[in-house]
Amino acid sequence: MVHPKTSRCLSPTAALGLAKAPRPAPTPAKAEMIDPRSMGLRTLELKKPLFDANAIARADQALDAMGDDFQVWLDADIERLQAARVRADDSHWTPLAQEDVHAIAHDLKGLGATYGSVFATQIAASLCRLIETDAGKALAERDPTLARAHIDALRASVRDGIRSTDHPVGRAVLRALEARVAELGVAPR
Repeated sequence: MVHPKTSRCLSPTAALGLAKAPRPAPTPAKAEMIDPRSMGLRTLELKKPLFDANAIARADQALDAMGDDFQVWLDADIERLQAARVRADDSHWTPLAQEDVHAIAHDLKGLGATYGSVFATQIAASLCRLIETDAGKALAERDPTLARAHIDALRASVRDGIRSTDHPVGRAVLRALEARVAELGVAPR
């Protein structure tokens, strides 16, 4: 019995008794040298606006239409952050548990303003600065009080509708948290 891979039936030329035509040798590709000094600087010319006024108006309308959803999403992110805090408390704020807290705080830092809460963005940014370095994680593992204070401030701000630093209590809380993180010197600003 002939092995199927070596069978003459698999080769159409062998099956017909035809000789294989020799393949031409591939020609080597010729390299081309481009001197950027002779090409000059290439610039991107945008002669007309990328977005006209109608496109911006439609985007604003879409954001306004989703306005009610933003609060739901913000509440969901705060619940996720609180759940991560509980897990971190259960594991004594190990660096791995802090990664979960940091990931959610980083999401809030990026999306807080979109959700309509610049205040949440700023507190989440301060929390991220606190636990983003190894020194900050070691500090939070020894004493998680400041990290918990950030999470409590986020929860209270969402619960009480504090959305900007124009609120006197919000401004005082934010300044105190940021000052404490800066004082510890665990992360560059």
